[in-house]
Amino acid sequence: MYLDHFGLNEPPFRITPSTTFFFSGANRGEILDALVYSLSESEGIIKVSGEVGSGKTMLCRMLLERLPGHINTIYLANPSLSREEMLYAIADGLGLKVEGERVGIIMHGIQSKLEEKAREGKRVVVLVDEAHAMPPDTLEELRLLYNLQVGNFKLLQLILFGQPELNNKLEQPNMRQLKDRIVHHFNMQPMSHNALESYLMFRMRAAGYHGPNVFSPQALKLIGRASEGLMRRINILADKSLLAAFVEDTHNIEPRHVQAAMRDSELQPSRKLRLPSMPPMPSINLPPAGILAGGAIAALLLVGLTAWWTTDKPQSPAPQAQLAAATMPTAATPEPVAPPPATEQATIVPVAPAPAQAEEPAPPAAPAPAPAPAPAPATSLFDQRLAAGKKLLAQKNVAASIQLFSTEDLQPKRVEGFLKRADGLGKLPQIYLVPARFGDKEGLRVLYGAYLTVEAARNAIKDLPPRYQESFATAIHVF
Repeated sequence: MYLDHFGLNEPPFRITPSTTFFFSGANRGEILDALVYSLSESEGIIKVSGEVGSGKTMLCRMLLERLPGHINTIYLANPSLSREEMLYAIADGLGLKVEGERVGIIMHGIQSKLEEKAREGKRVVVLVDEAHAMPPDTLEELRLLYNLQVGNFKLLQLILFGQPELNNKLEQPNMRQLKDRIVHHFNMQPMSHNALESYLMFRMRAAGYHGPNVFSPQALKLIGRASEGLMRRINILADKSLLAAFVEDTHNIEPRHVQAAMRDSELQPSRKLRLPSMPPMPSINLPPAGILAGGAIAALLLVGLTAWWTTDKPQSPAPQAQLAAATMPTAATPEPVAPPPATEQATIVPVAPAPAQAEEPAPPAAPAPAPAPAPAPATSLFDQRLAAGKKLLAQKNVAASIQLFSTEDLQPKRVEGFLKRADGLGKLPQIYLVPARFGDKEGLRVLYGAYLTVEAARNAIKDLPPRYQESFATAIHVF
């Protein structure tokens, strides 16, 4: 179709995940690194959530390629497995022949095989795609498998990839035991507008394109609004925009090409984005010889790609990681924000001059109003570091920080205990609490340090206190 027109070796915006086109920007690379580290160095169940089309399956495929050789993986792509079917799938992934066996026999065989792997110094990880659609009984069986251990060594690790509905499922009372074992949670945020151009041109270059940027700023803006930052939608709109430009025999993608792609995909910008109205798409005048070919291509795309369209709720764009990685000195860690001192608000009462030769005594002056009470200082460590985090967000020269962990379950008392231990280590000034939103829940990010560049933050991870390196699956948080 348009491959020769743009000098491409293959379609750059396929919907089927291909690790060749994995984009490490928009925090995807940091999440991948954190997953590899978590599986290699720590225990516990890991949860990765994100909207439809946010790139979870691509991330899962990349993880399968990046894990070291001593980690064996079992990938469950079909979430609608019964408890017995799931056990059969894991047994098959371990190379066991258990056809027709009872559940108890299968469980015993799985445990024996896992113990054998542990003696060989190997780990087994089960990756569950679309975990939000997995029946509760099957999830509970996974938890029971996770409980298998030899001494203090867990025989099995789990990663759950799912849509935000997974979070709601885990809030159910019968899921609390599984939720309590989730030690790391990563949220795939939609792509920000700043990262969109880098993403599109990265895919074009990976497909063999060597020319200048083909997407105009106005076209990028329209793609960002219509896609709401979701990669699958971005790919659909970019692919059809290239087709529209090919039919028009131009190499520049303009808003009219994106509009044609939007109409063909039935995608419209969210009303919340208040996209200004645009003039109708002008008709594309083709030479007579190209009319039939152009119509055939459009029909093929309409049949093959429209079925992938889905409706999602808009989310706030994630902070993008496309910052210059030039070597710069590490920023000095800002001092902790101390609680403001209580100041007395003195009330000034003007004194009127005494009347000259007053015939009658002046009425007594009204008593001065009592001073307004000073605001109570924020004495808790939680409030102090939360104020420090808000101040950090307002700084313009800070590019990144090290995220120790994030939580959707905002419990200041629990975080207060962590802060007291940080104070005991002498690291409290380096800790920042930053408000965050995970789906429809208010949460918190716990950050360490402030750095001028993403590269400086990445290099500083090795200098974290050993306790933090052992306990947390750190990631780079970009402002």
